[in-house]
Amino acid sequence: MTHDVDIDITREPGCEDIPLPAYETEHAAGMDLRAALDGDLTLAPGERALVPTGIRIAVPPGFEAQVRPRSGLAVKHGISMVNTPGTIDADYRGEIRIIVINLGHEPFVFRRGDRIAQLVIAPVARARWNVVSVLDATRRGEGGFGHTGL
Repeated sequence: MTHDVDIDITREPGCEDIPLPAYETEHAAGMDLRAALDGDLTLAPGERALVPTGIRIAVPPGFEAQVRPRSGLAVKHGISMVNTPGTIDADYRGEIRIIVINLGHEPFVFRRGDRIAQLVIAPVARARWNVVSVLDATRRGEGGFGHTGL
């Protein structure tokens, strides 16, 4: 079952040719975001860049937009995001820009209109802190990184 939510969106001037984020399959969780570059951008191995998408959105209160890497770019070219997932809060109104990084071994070229990331709309739970003197016990306890073995 899906939960639909209406989200206002605007395009940056000169970005009318860039398709709006869209679900590529019937049951996709993420919509593809596209590069709104003025020219090609070549990213050398180990290099990162801030790529504009040409859009701004108004996420409704109670939701967030998560920006995630595209799996195809990651597995085929080593392209990922430095901060993943990126969070777009309900009160942010700036242009969505993606911090991409080339973790591959070859330069990678981004072109205008390329699908560069995914956008997932998700509900948000807000925490209330309850200060207590002792936390309840669990089987795991204080076991941290690698405590269960391989």
